[in-house]
Amino acid sequence: MTIRISAQPHPGQKEVHYSLARFKVIAAGRRWGKTRLGVFEVLNRAIAGGRCFWTAPSYKLTEVGWRPLVRLSRQIPGVEIKMADRQIIYPSGGWIYIRSTDREGGLRSEGLDFLVMDECAFSRESAWTEELRPALIDQKGEAMFISTPNGRNWFWRLWITEQDEWQSFQFSTYDNPFIDPGEIEQAGKELPEKIFKQEILAKFIEDDAAVFRNLNSCLHDQGRDHRQGSYKYYVGVDLAKQNDFTVISVLESRPNGELLQVYMDRFNQIDYLFQLERLKTVNHRFSPEIILVEQNSAGIPFLELCERENLPVEGFVTSNKSKKGIIEGLSLALERGEIKILNNTTQLNELRAFEVKRLPSGKLRYSAPEGLHDDTVISLALSLHAAESGAPGMVIFDGGLSDLIDRRII
Repeated sequence: MTIRISAQPHPGQKEVHYSLARFKVIAAGRRWGKTRLGVFEVLNRAIAGGRCFWTAPSYKLTEVGWRPLVRLSRQIPGVEIKMADRQIIYPSGGWIYIRSTDREGGLRSEGLDFLVMDECAFSRESAWTEELRPALIDQKGEAMFISTPNGRNWFWRLWITEQDEWQSFQFSTYDNPFIDPGEIEQAGKELPEKIFKQEILAKFIEDDAAVFRNLNSCLHDQGRDHRQGSYKYYVGVDLAKQNDFTVISVLESRPNGELLQVYMDRFNQIDYLFQLERLKTVNHRFSPEIILVEQNSAGIPFLELCERENLPVEGFVTSNKSKKGIIEGLSLALERGEIKILNNTTQLNELRAFEVKRLPSGKLRYSAPEGLHDDTVISLALSLHAAESGAPGMVIFDGGLSDLIDRRII
């Protein structure tokens, strides 16, 4: 028996539907049609025998998906709808369970083939990481995350994920051809600007507590080579740690005092000798005053290699205190517009995601959120620190005497 239910998707919904990504993250404005898209996607999987979940942040919000699922499922002969349990079982053996994410542990399940997290930005992050993601392992199940943005929380971090099998989408209410643009314009006159950008344009609004602000006004698109005369260059290098990336960032200091990022290289999983060759190329290209390298455990032998090649390299010993200093320096320079940075998507995403947390001791800790990288941030901060610290030959460290001995500095 063939079952046909007319979905009539608009172009944006078709784009998502035909994507081959395993994990799809859709940031969409109100009335774009994200719930309708999710309903047809989960229905399609369950009719074919798939075991599926539909989740929302609260029991009340699950109604948004539950009602159309019941209405459409009633058109299917042999379907069983358990209203009290919010469960639909199809003749194929497939099923859809409706669940709320508000209760810890309430989403643990046997293996799933597909799930939709509706209004994902307002759900618990642990609902995904601790309960739902493990349920997809044995079946290599797929997931769709649909929501309007809610600042730059964990849904935004999903949206900027660059891993294989993931694809992100962003649509405004304007992208729904069935909505009268005049109505949207009228809403724009009645809503606060921040609400309009977030709820209608599906923009991830920069958190007031963000470490780095004023980023958009500090962007430029022109990398360049070394300039003759009184132009000076400073290089920051963040060496890869385990699965991180090595990043080389170059700042140009102009005669009028302006600082301009003119080069960035980001790579991983290559031997230190090849990394050295890349750094030598940068040194030849820009003739920098200083190459400042983060001196983590891997940095000491790399520094020794650099010194043998007569590169103008200096080590930066990273501690919570010293990292705080260079990050706050970069934050202030960006806020004041004293530095221009390359319009690079990876770098921008890392700057926007970077966060500060207060430790139990009362100290502040600056870092990327768990699971994300901050290599471009550290490299940029190091290049700025080098430019602001003076001449070659400086000694840059933070920590006690025993720390210096342990790190083989003295």
